[in-house]
Formats: sequence, C-alpha cells, structure tokens
Amino acid sequence: MKLETAIKSALEFENRIRDLYIEAVARTDDPAGKKIFKALADDEQRHVDYLERRLDEWQQRGELTAATLASTIPDKRAIRRAAAALQAKLGEDARGLKQQMLSRALEMEIETSRFYRELIDRVPDNSRAMFERFLEIEDNHVEAVQFELDHLNNTGFWYGFEEFDMESI
Repeated sequence: MKLETAIKSALEFENRIRDLYIEAVARTDDPAGKKIFKALADDEQRHVDYLERRLDEWQQRGELTAATLASTIPDKRAIRRAAAALQAKLGEDARGLKQQMLSRALEMEIETSRFYRELIDRVPDNSRAMFERFLEIEDNHVEAVQFELDHLNNTGFWYGFEEFDMESI
C-alpha cells in the first residue's frame, strides 16, 4: 500500500472514533463519563493532527521525519493497576447511556486496532514504526474502554476473564 493511501485511511478511522467520543461527551451528563470520553476524544484528535502533519509533510517533501506520537491514555499496565481502586458511581439512567456509548466505542477501537495491525504489513518498511505506535496506542484505548465497560456492567468478568470461580470455592 502506498504511504499516502495508508495515512489517508488512518485519518478516516481516527476521525470516526474521535467523532464518536465527541458525541459521547455531548450526550453524557455524568461528570465522570464526560471526563473519560473527553480524554479519549482529545487523544484521538491528537492522532488526527499528527496524521495530517505527516500527510502534509509527505505530500510536500516526499519523506517523513521521525516525530513522537504521545498519548494521555495510560498503558495497559497502568489501567490494570488502577482497576481495583475504581467503583461505579452512576445512576441507572446515566449508566445505560454510558454503557451504550462504551459498547460502540469498544467496537470501533477494536476495528481501528485491527486496521493498524493489518496496515503494518502492507506499508513500506520505513513507515512501519509510525503505524506500530498507533497500534500500541489504540490497543491501550481498547483496554481502557473494555475496563470501563466491564466495571460499569459489574459482570463478574474483567477484561473477559472471570474474576472469581464459584466452583473452586
């Protein structure tokens, strides 16, 4: 895949997920929910800005410079460490809307991670590192959204693993 095409495709994914989080901020009344969705929207906007700069650079100069892509969303280890400290504080009405938005976000984050995972094998070697960093960040987003959703649902599962097994008690 040509690098320009890859960047434009990545922009489509990043814009879609950013727009979902912006919608979630607007529709959520709960301050904790707003904060989570706002942080994710801001992170996705930084991805859009980064990709737009890389695209412009590629179109103007035919090359990319190494540029660091930061994320404010913690990595998987930090999310897991914080998990034990959080407790649901939402009323039932807010819980339903937040659950719906988180479910949509999780689907889109998984789709975006899959896109980057597949894209890495299809781009020139000299641009793989940029997309590998996107994959790392998007995988952290999946982890964060999955945690929020599992915590909100109090399903007895955490990250898809049963928290306790009644059979072994």
